[in-house]
Amino acid sequence: MPQPDLQELHQTLGDLVVASHRLTRLAARVTGNTESPATWRTLSVLNGSGAMRLGELAANSRVSQPTMTKLVRNLVESEWVKRIADTDDARAWQIAITPKGAKALQDWRDELTSALIPMFADLSEDEVAALRRTVEIIGSRVELSAATSQAVANSL
Repeated sequence: MPQPDLQELHQTLGDLVVASHRLTRLAARVTGNTESPATWRTLSVLNGSGAMRLGELAANSRVSQPTMTKLVRNLVESEWVKRIADTDDARAWQIAITPKGAKALQDWRDELTSALIPMFADLSEDEVAALRRTVEIIGSRVELSAATSQAVANSL
């Protein structure tokens, strides 16, 4: 299989990241949802990766530990996450998403998607198929990257 032109790939991936961020911000603005993006990012991390300690969650959500402490406090009050005892360290806690939090996250994702439907409703079947294939490619690369990162972390 021929290798892609790396300069073109670099440009395309950069454009994809920018377009993705713009699309997410536009959808969020259209919905009028006032929840912090860090809240949704945190719930998404927990939903995808499972329970983790506060520091690890802060790093994965790209916020400081003090910010994550405040976020978790608010999420616990909303019953979207819960603190569970860390089986490896009795002094530590892990943060886990609750069913209520998973539902809130799914509802938010559905709301974002619904807000975007009018902008994409006129796509052809081939264009929708191209979007689906793009999602599959990105998903497989992200999963591969996560598995590689985990394997490296486990070997240390």
